[in-house]
Amino acid sequence: MALIYCVEDDENIRELVGYALRSQKFDVGTFADGKEFWTAIEEKIPSLVLLDIMLPGESGVEILEKLRKRKDCSALPVIMLTAKTSEYDIVKGLDTGADDYICKPFGIVELVSRIRAVLRRSTIPADNQTVYTYENVSLDTEKHEVLVDGRPCHLTVKEFELLEYLLVNINIVLKREQIMEMVWGFTYEGESRTIDMHIKSLRQKLGTGGHIIRTVRGIGYLIGGK
Repeated sequence: MALIYCVEDDENIRELVGYALRSQKFDVGTFADGKEFWTAIEEKIPSLVLLDIMLPGESGVEILEKLRKRKDCSALPVIMLTAKTSEYDIVKGLDTGADDYICKPFGIVELVSRIRAVLRRSTIPADNQTVYTYENVSLDTEKHEVLVDGRPCHLTVKEFELLEYLLVNINIVLKREQIMEMVWGFTYEGESRTIDMHIKSLRQKLGTGGHIIRTVRGIGYLIGGK
């Protein structure tokens, strides 16, 4: 049974999330701030963390930064909970290493679906091929490594999966619905923004290789097809 930690200073939201996840047969630990969370982490590392951005004292982004620096938590799945909708806040969370984000107020059904999708999909299955290269970008599925101009490029799990899916389907225009289904494991009407923000973050991290991801207006994205 997956153990979920929820760090949220709003007591009502914290209790609602805890009740909803327990009803779905998850083990749950809820915490009002970073201090309580770190105490729990030292005792047991969870399967996934729901992390509010705006917390008293240590912010969610600061907590995420510390998690990613720890060897035992560097790959720990994290979904950011945020009342903010500005691109800066969303990109900051993704750039720090969040696997997904969800804006408050959110529906419990959607939250549970996202949690299950992140837990279920560690990598996108590829064929027997393990290395994909396009121009100056190379992705190795076995090493879980991305190189740009021969130098390592550090991506979150979701960014890696997104880039892999695009490279596996090179020269094919991928609709947002397809990407959501294959990378996130579910489709949710109106959630193209999640994909768009991950694409934006991925392009920034790829630097000189970011241009290989092309936008097909009104449809989706592709690599190649020139």
